[in-house]
Amino acid sequence: MCSCVRSSRALSPVLLPRLRLVPHMGYRPAGRGLWTSPHLMAVNGDSNLLPLPSQARVVICGGGIVGSSVAYHLAKLGWTDIVLLEQGRLGAGTTRLCAGIVSVAKPISIECQMSNYSNGLYEQLEKETGIKTGYVKTGSLCLAQNQDRFISLKRLASRLKVMGINCNIIKPKEIAKLHPLINIHDLVGALHLPSDAVVSPPEVNHALAVAAAGQGVQILERTSVQQVLVEKGHVTAVETDRGSIECDYFVNCAGQWAYELGQASETKVSVPLHGCEHFYLLTKPLQEPLPGNMPVVIDMDGRIYARPWQGGVLSGGFEKNPKPIFTEGRNQLEVQNMQEDWDHFEPMLNALLRRMPNLESAEIHQLVNCPESFTPDMRCLMGETPGVSGYYVLAGMNSSGLAFAGGAGKYLAEWMTYGYPTANVWPLDIKRFGNLQSSRTFLRHRVMEVMPLLYELKVPRWDFQTGRQLRTSPLYDRLDTQGARWMEKHGFERPKYFVPHGKDLLSLDQSKTFYKPDWFDIVGAEVKCCKEAVCVIDMSSFTKFELTSTGDQALQLLQHLCANDLDVPVGHIVHTGMLNERGGYENDCSVVRISKNSFFIISPTDQQVHCWSWIKKHMPNDPQLHLEDVSWKYTALNLIGPRAMDVLAELSYVSMTPDHFPSMFCKEMSVGYANGIRVMSMTHTGEPGFMLYIPIEYALHVYNEVMSVGQKYGIRNAGYYALRSLRIEKFFAFWGQDLDSFTTPLECGREFRVKFDQDTDFLGHKALLQQRHDGVFRRFVMLVLDDHDTELDLWPWWGEPIYRNGQLAGATTSSAFSYTLERHVCLGYVSPPPGTEGAATPITPDFINRGDYEVDIAGQRYPAKAKLYPFSSLFTQQKRRKEDMELSNLHVK
Repeated sequence: MCSCVRSSRALSPVLLPRLRLVPHMGYRPAGRGLWTSPHLMAVNGDSNLLPLPSQARVVICGGGIVGSSVAYHLAKLGWTDIVLLEQGRLGAGTTRLCAGIVSVAKPISIECQMSNYSNGLYEQLEKETGIKTGYVKTGSLCLAQNQDRFISLKRLASRLKVMGINCNIIKPKEIAKLHPLINIHDLVGALHLPSDAVVSPPEVNHALAVAAAGQGVQILERTSVQQVLVEKGHVTAVETDRGSIECDYFVNCAGQWAYELGQASETKVSVPLHGCEHFYLLTKPLQEPLPGNMPVVIDMDGRIYARPWQGGVLSGGFEKNPKPIFTEGRNQLEVQNMQEDWDHFEPMLNALLRRMPNLESAEIHQLVNCPESFTPDMRCLMGETPGVSGYYVLAGMNSSGLAFAGGAGKYLAEWMTYGYPTANVWPLDIKRFGNLQSSRTFLRHRVMEVMPLLYELKVPRWDFQTGRQLRTSPLYDRLDTQGARWMEKHGFERPKYFVPHGKDLLSLDQSKTFYKPDWFDIVGAEVKCCKEAVCVIDMSSFTKFELTSTGDQALQLLQHLCANDLDVPVGHIVHTGMLNERGGYENDCSVVRISKNSFFIISPTDQQVHCWSWIKKHMPNDPQLHLEDVSWKYTALNLIGPRAMDVLAELSYVSMTPDHFPSMFCKEMSVGYANGIRVMSMTHTGEPGFMLYIPIEYALHVYNEVMSVGQKYGIRNAGYYALRSLRIEKFFAFWGQDLDSFTTPLECGREFRVKFDQDTDFLGHKALLQQRHDGVFRRFVMLVLDDHDTELDLWPWWGEPIYRNGQLAGATTSSAFSYTLERHVCLGYVSPPPGTEGAATPITPDFINRGDYEVDIAGQRYPAKAKLYPFSSLFTQQKRRKEDMELSNLHVK
């Protein structure tokens, strides 16, 4: 039998059983992996078990590269009494089997930052420890087989340049020069990342462990964590199969077993991840051995990657039909020694041979089955768990554990040391999930979608298809029959827009583009109705809390947590931020004083777990003070438009004019037959209207009454896309997009929402006073694009670089088409260039107003006007003058 692959057909299912008989193609025995390392033993070289300490400051569970990185960085920050526990051998799990690629080509900025830091760390580890890590700066090529993929790579390149990462967009001929094995005939271009690298993961892991041990970290192998002991909401000890260790902190870096470990303790911790089998192929050295510095190839359209390996090729991918791993009741050896599956790998082998036809004569060395863990949104899990103080998690790396480990370990160590990391890690914060995402059935279904999505082309506003209809409004079925198209946020179904009767629903659902979307006119009609008549938007997904007390405890707590003054008359609504000690936004909310000692708090949908944890963290242990999550108790309807007051007046027999119902005010009213409706004069858009918070049993009745009475006023349903357009043209910042834990009220123009003139101290007060004294070094601005063709040009979405006078000045945070201005509007932050000796320079209104601005969309720059206040009033006046002139000319004719 021939031991080489001569064509893709040679690996047909009929021949695969025969090929598996070839000795050199079999899976290696346990204890031997892809990387031959002498260090898969105790760090001190002794295979005997070291004694278990009785106490420690922190216990880290998991001796893979993630756990070793956390230990390394904690030790660097001066921590002592660190214990690292590994159930098997150090680095003998997924770390032993991973492909060894360190690339910065990641979907979101924080992941790019982590990978970039990891690259630099691994490069200098050999010098620091004397241990060879196999680090080779190969660079990488991200290939594009079509224009949409090429656009996505151009957008990524623009974002990487903002972070100072070297990258280039290149043509097919340049690809061939960098990697002669690549078939370029179906390629339109590529992104070249010269600084990407490959390493030997076990050697990097060993180097991190040796460096950590040199700083006093105790590393214990063959020690399994059974549960984490918790008292009064705090970690107190860790129980292992060899005894207990008292500790103040615990870090779950258990990889595949992180979920089970979280569930094993009496106080359960939700760690939403699930394992999948991940396959890659190794060849023997080619006839002309492949140089070790040949670039890594990432062909996402072909669903494969390839890198040089010992003169041959290592190639794997992310198939459309992944195989989940069921870890319940299985030990490390069972999961780490999974079998090869040639039938399953065949499509990826075919893709490899199409991309590199010269490999047809290459001899196969091994097919590796490497377990990987994936999360519900393809982003790793990091941070302190919401229910247990001192319990941290770093897991769910979505097949990027090596690339993320260095940066993620650094940020988590900073988090544990200072209370916050040095970068905005909210996209990775474990508190973005709740218990609702910890269902095993949900995770198994979602992981089947997540793994293929890693290499799918993701255009703006794409949505997951699995795990849907988990949380819905009582109006879901009614809205669905009226043409609602849905998106999901924190497990909650929210309407994007409503397809009018007669429109092709299928084509709208399948339209995916970086250009003008097919829903453009639909959303435009909804926006027009919001401005001229009245629209209703179901916003039931918003987070809703009630804080009550017998005395003034609730008020005192909110005065401490909130930047704005909450000591207002009953019925008043206060928009405020909850700040951290740095003055950054931990939450952006509206607070209603329902009674003297009762407050209704409204926060963004994805803030449900985070906001709850933040309030509880600072809440005194007082039985007279009570916080309740009432998100499920109320349906929220947003009535937007000038005729909203007419609709409500007719339904309530109460005058809703501003004289009788002033702005930012709340009344409990009857609407139709329903009592106890909290009606608030705000819309979160800057447009006139009202929010109705309706007890869920009345929701359908109130909605029906509103729609029935509203017919005479031109009422229609609207969705969140219309809401987005309205709020952006009004220069409204939203948390999670424009605001984060590093953004202060002074930077985003909200100084008027800070109680500087009062003696009341609040979180972030000192930081804001200092910032007001020193000056602000970046500023939230509104940019309106000029010379941008909405029909033909690429659209801005978010993350686009902003240039001022030809120099990089910042990046956009959100954008939308303004149907009022008939132009694209971007919101974002700009900063002046450093002053002498690299010192930051305070920003001034003059700096903003006198600059010539451009927004970079996938490498193409478009001129823009920047302002510190909304353009809408100015452009509306100009438009009215133009229309008046045209009307006058018409009358003259």
